[in-house]
Amino acid sequence: MSAESPAPTTPTDPLGPGPAAWQQAWHRVIFGHQTAAGRAFDFALLVVIIISVAAVMLESVPSLDKHYHSVFQAVEWGITILFSIEFLARMACVAKPPRYAGSFFGVVDLVSLLPTYLSLAYPGADSLATIRTLRLLRVFRLLKLARHVREAQGLLVALRRTWPRITVFLSVIVCTIVILGTVMYLVEANAGSGFDDIPTSVYWAIVTMTTVGYGDIAPCTPLGKTIAALIMLFGYAIIIVPTGLFAAQVVAEKVSEGQPATRGCASCGAAGISVTANYCPACGDALNV
Repeated sequence: MSAESPAPTTPTDPLGPGPAAWQQAWHRVIFGHQTAAGRAFDFALLVVIIISVAAVMLESVPSLDKHYHSVFQAVEWGITILFSIEFLARMACVAKPPRYAGSFFGVVDLVSLLPTYLSLAYPGADSLATIRTLRLLRVFRLLKLARHVREAQGLLVALRRTWPRITVFLSVIVCTIVILGTVMYLVEANAGSGFDDIPTSVYWAIVTMTTVGYGDIAPCTPLGKTIAALIMLFGYAIIIVPTGLFAAQVVAEKVSEGQPATRGCASCGAAGISVTANYCPACGDALNV
């Protein structure tokens, strides 16, 4: 994965000015996922990450922590020290350490170390060590699924280009929620249904519009119930509009990359049909434009 290792080992782009033999050897093991040693290193790393996250989760169970607290602490600190050594080793064998430290995996590696050290000053902060699950993304290298990583990068590009339009839409939604919350406060203020102030009413509007519906607050007047029903129906637009914008951008990205956009057939379920096709090649039914 080139994004993780800014130090290719090709002759035209060497690891650095006069890299030492040990740097080249470490680089082949730590970043060389195509070598046996590199695959073994990645596999061992994934196992250690799983053990670390499992230890943090089990430590939160009072009955287990009571009997095995010292064991959990030893495992956590031991793995943290191993990850610290690994991070320093990665920094030592790349051509541009600052560039790696600022990359996605570099930031994840560094942040995954902080919770345990922060627990010295802020007890309980070590529970945030579950962020190490992000390091499991390296399984894509181990399983030779780099293509999926490129697909994920394409989704990020589509999200970045769609974000301005989504931001405008969300801004309108926020304004609408504040107004509807205020209206519900005026309608239900004297009904004893829990709409005691505008912030509480706005909270109810958010819960209702997102179709979560905790049920801790509910209108009891006919007008309030009518407004609530309209808010529930309007809430579906929160999901439909941003999803449509994002999906359209993803299709546009595929077309711009020279990859033909495809769709499925509603009749037989066949997938991978070109958007320019008028009929399904599998069942022959007409495709909706």
